[in-house]
Amino acid sequence: MSRPIRLLLADDQDLVRGGLSALLSLEPDIEVVAQVGRGDEIVKALRQHSPDVALIDIEMPGMDGIEAVRQAVEARLSTRCLIVTTFGRPGYLRRAMDAGAAGFVVKDTPAEQLAAMVRRVAQGQRVVDPALAADSLASGLNPLTEREQQVLRAAAEGGSIKQIAAELHLSAGTVRNHLSAAIGKTGAENRHDAARQAASRGWI
Repeated sequence: MSRPIRLLLADDQDLVRGGLSALLSLEPDIEVVAQVGRGDEIVKALRQHSPDVALIDIEMPGMDGIEAVRQAVEARLSTRCLIVTTFGRPGYLRRAMDAGAAGFVVKDTPAEQLAAMVRRVAQGQRVVDPALAADSLASGLNPLTEREQQVLRAAAEGGSIKQIAAELHLSAGTVRNHLSAAIGKTGAENRHDAARQAASRGWI
């Protein structure tokens, strides 16, 4: 028998992480070798344990899962990353795949189906929740540029124009221009509303 698929779980909720670990460990060909509860611990754990596949949640403290995937890909780590999230937002799917994720599924996926997806990802395939893929195609592309996304993420954290400018090493005028463009693209009333709408669509 070939060696089991080595799996890392990254989720900030202990109960969810423990449940996934218990369910997937029942599979004879899957071995959970590591678990982390923060996004900024993921790349270090990937280097340390060299799993074949990592199941990664999006919303975690320290760093979101999509950024962790991007950093893992940029570091040329061999682990293939599968995003597993409660938030089935079409924009998240596109961002995850753009970052280099090998797949995207929602947490209410049945355990047998999730295990099958882990196997497919380990074999080099890409897997995406079918309903989410259809929604993503229907919703179209994220209209926000990378810089507009960065500015809105900073705005979502409550930063002032001056604080956002300092954080992103931009001038206050440039920040205002990006925010104005983002407000126009989202049809929002102000920058806070734009950040809320963009987040609800999975664009940031």
